Amino acid sequence: MHNPPMTSRSPAASPWAERLHLKRPETFPPPPCLPPGSPALAREHSGSPQQEVSASMRRNDNYLPVPGEEKNLDVDFNTTARSNESIPMKNMYADDGSSLSSRLGPYFSDGRRRVDYVLAYQIQKPASVRRQSSRFGDNNFIRRIRRSLSMRSSRAPLQPKEDPEIAAQDQRTDFHEDDKRFRREEFEENLLETGLELEKDEATKISGIGFLKIHAPWNVLCREAEFMKLKMPTKKVYEVKQGSNLVEKIRLFIHKVTAPLHPKVDANRPQSIKSLSHPFSREKQHLFDLSDRDKFFDSKTRSSIVYEVLKRTRCTRAKYSMGITSLLANAVYTSDYPLHDGDIEGVNAEANDRKLLYEEWASYSVFYKYQPIGLIRKYFGEKVGLYFAWLGVYTQMLIPAAIVGVIVFLYGCATVDDNIPSMEICDPRNNITMCPLCDHACSYWKLVTACGTARASHLFDNPATVFFSIFMALWAVLFMEHWKRRQMRLNYVWDLTGFGEEEQDHNRAEYEFRVMKKTMKQEQSGPKSEKVKLTCTDRMPAYLTAVLMMGFMILVTFAMVFGVILYRISIKAALHMSTYSAARSNIRATVKTTAAIINLIIIIILDEIYAAIARWLTKLEVPKTDKSFEERLIFKTFILKFVNAFTPIVYLAFFRGRLVGRPGSYLYVIGSYRMEECAHAGCLMELCIQLCITMLGKQLIQNNLFEIGMPKLKKLLQRRKSELDSKQEEELNKTLQRHEKDHILGPFVGLSPEYMEMIIQFGMVTLFVASFPLAPLFALLNNIIEIRLDAKKFVMGLRRPIAAKAKDIGIWYNLLRGLSKAFVISFTSDFIPRLVYQYMYSLDGTMHGFVNHTLSYFNVSDFQPGTDPLQPMHLGYKVEICRYKDYREPPSSSSQYELSKEFWAVLAARLAFVVVFQNVVMLMSDFVDWLIPDIPKDISLQMHKEKILMVELFMKEEQGKRLAARDNHNQDNCNSPSSATQTPPQPRSRTATHAVGMENKHKQPEENPAPIYKL
Repeated sequence: MHNPPMTSRSPAASPWAERLHLKRPETFPPPPCLPPGSPALAREHSGSPQQEVSASMRRNDNYLPVPGEEKNLDVDFNTTARSNESIPMKNMYADDGSSLSSRLGPYFSDGRRRVDYVLAYQIQKPASVRRQSSRFGDNNFIRRIRRSLSMRSSRAPLQPKEDPEIAAQDQRTDFHEDDKRFRREEFEENLLETGLELEKDEATKISGIGFLKIHAPWNVLCREAEFMKLKMPTKKVYEVKQGSNLVEKIRLFIHKVTAPLHPKVDANRPQSIKSLSHPFSREKQHLFDLSDRDKFFDSKTRSSIVYEVLKRTRCTRAKYSMGITSLLANAVYTSDYPLHDGDIEGVNAEANDRKLLYEEWASYSVFYKYQPIGLIRKYFGEKVGLYFAWLGVYTQMLIPAAIVGVIVFLYGCATVDDNIPSMEICDPRNNITMCPLCDHACSYWKLVTACGTARASHLFDNPATVFFSIFMALWAVLFMEHWKRRQMRLNYVWDLTGFGEEEQDHNRAEYEFRVMKKTMKQEQSGPKSEKVKLTCTDRMPAYLTAVLMMGFMILVTFAMVFGVILYRISIKAALHMSTYSAARSNIRATVKTTAAIINLIIIIILDEIYAAIARWLTKLEVPKTDKSFEERLIFKTFILKFVNAFTPIVYLAFFRGRLVGRPGSYLYVIGSYRMEECAHAGCLMELCIQLCITMLGKQLIQNNLFEIGMPKLKKLLQRRKSELDSKQEEELNKTLQRHEKDHILGPFVGLSPEYMEMIIQFGMVTLFVASFPLAPLFALLNNIIEIRLDAKKFVMGLRRPIAAKAKDIGIWYNLLRGLSKAFVISFTSDFIPRLVYQYMYSLDGTMHGFVNHTLSYFNVSDFQPGTDPLQPMHLGYKVEICRYKDYREPPSSSSQYELSKEFWAVLAARLAFVVVFQNVVMLMSDFVDWLIPDIPKDISLQMHKEKILMVELFMKEEQGKRLAARDNHNQDNCNSPSSATQTPPQPRSRTATHAVGMENKHKQPEENPAPIYKL
């Protein structure tokens, strides 16, 4: 027989019905600020007298829903009962069938209290339900019910046989899940003690996931805002007077000209009006505009307040104290996140900050506009806002660098036909025979065949290149100074001037676990009075492991670069021996391009490996706080990725062609493989190809393609696994609540990956820009796309991050400053040898004869046995003397093949140029740093006058209090019997004071209109 439906039971007869009734939250107006520690939910949402139970049970019953297994049992017996017994927060439709949009928004089931934070956890089903749930999906749910009903009506139910081992394993899992549930219950009870209001949702559309929705009432927000010393805007606003100097006039003119490029946000309040901010205090609530309490603390502030309470709340019944980080690390809760404001797309999507960010920031149609930095900060917090502000400043500063780089490149294109050295190389009348490029397999070749390489090298190696190197060194300093000023301006606008690092940073879960283990170990040996903490001795094995592992990884990078060198040497010899004419005619281009692509693939693969290794090594060190963990992780990751990205480039710029030897006495690497030598025009062209492929490849593949392709690939795989088609998914998505939609999004993993790719790009733009003047242009185009990609990812693809305050970009500024002090010392350029020849060895002061001056002579009879060419008659005639690029004595000299005096003259000139270039650039950089103040003058003046206004505000407040107190005192004296004996002057003084006090009283109601002060 079927059990009767649950709807027929009375609330008194059914404890689950009573629990459901208790769960239904009632709505009350926001209470006044209560003292800390008051359990708001227990006081504000107590039920009828029939529901008066113990305090602990009331706390649990007030938000605990019907367990999933109980609901499933009822569903199997009667499908109608399921709809009648559904939990209130899951009723997606009203009685008339209309959709309750408020319940799909970020609110509790009552549609009024806002969900400020969400904790997700795993729901453990009974063993029988777990084994059967995989067989049936959502599509055949009704079919399963009908089948079960027909089987029960036809015959007795069959008892399935269970494997004892599987049953024991499931039982152990249940015990483990029970332990997690007990810890959750204790943690939630402690949250209730802090005054937070909770609501559970286990009947979700996401299988196996339950949600704990958290709401912070007004008294908790006030209390925590005072504890956290949050600066909130007061009623007083003032007008920011614009500066009258030339710089301010130019800035205002540029602002007016670029007005169409600014996003259409914050149009209600003019930019010249600013609120006077002050740390929130419950005793000074009259200073703040509390007319709309729901909007006084925005969603970002509310979620950060709740997160602070979560970090401070502990579980103490276990063996050791556990906070929210420990609970997340031990999978008691699977995830935690604040909610997005609302939907972006759809007809019913209400206006919210998220939708505005999508329209004015994350859309590709507004790529030409400025970023709404203020709205980004308002929605995501100061830390994320500073990242996008820095990225915007960096992208803006790339515009002049890209323009100058294009001019330098066009100058090279315009003067390539007038370049005398390349004309001499391309002139077939010179008839210069060059020595073989490799042993035995390679033969003699004509210098005229390197004409294309010589002309292409002039595009990047011309007199304008040196000017561009100096310009980029100064550009890097100007960029850093501009960012410091922009950062200070944002600190003033965002009220971060008084924000310091004295705020307590909570310990990480791994650190607390290690401290607990050390404490237990010490308690076994004897009682210890000192506070236990991890010392350098405890971390010494981790430090040694990190040093050795990072050294090994750097050696792996060197080995990979050496492997590419062997590839170039071997493939060059193989192509020379090839019978395919096309392969032999394009040997240099084939070898350069394929080697650069192989380097790119290795860099991308090792980047992912190094990131995982750096995180593992940082976890071994067990940093105490999240800030320490982040800084150590950034340092390790930067070193490994910097070495990985720049080792091939540094080899081409400074080492290739330096240790080659000479014909007849080459330097061999392994066996018959000798070291590489540069082409006659130098290694600059190969360096340019390597930089171009690495930079474009990392930006297009690793940064943009991965960010676009990986989310789409994950969605495609999820769709293939799902049994729903696209229309059914859309309908399901419409019925999902806000916390369910956000749970499907990807977790926020921090800003380190975003900063890292930009820092590597900044290094390529500044360090080796002399060999690739188009690098700023490619970086500019990439960043324009990167800003919109990151914006779309933050707005649509990721869960909302917890708002974090920050005054600056942290350790990234130090890394940027280190890179900006460096510059390219281009030993690969022929600029210095050309100057030495023109002013020391040229007969007419021109570049005529420069190519012949840089080539030495070699007698082919001096080849070592087995190294002479296999085909000596390859050119059609017998070669007796060949040429090679070096400064050495001729065979007829008494010190044949020794380094000549020209070599030492060129080397001395190179070193002198390096010293002069370095000192000039550093002197100019320091001068620019001294010339430009870190804090804009108008900002410093406004900060100073803002303090004066704040002092005046408090002085007026104190004066009003004294006058009111004096007035009350005089009124008491007037009403007392002894007032008749007062002397005549006394009433006149009292009357004057009373008049002043009454005037002040009458002025108080007029304080609501915000007065405007001018600075």
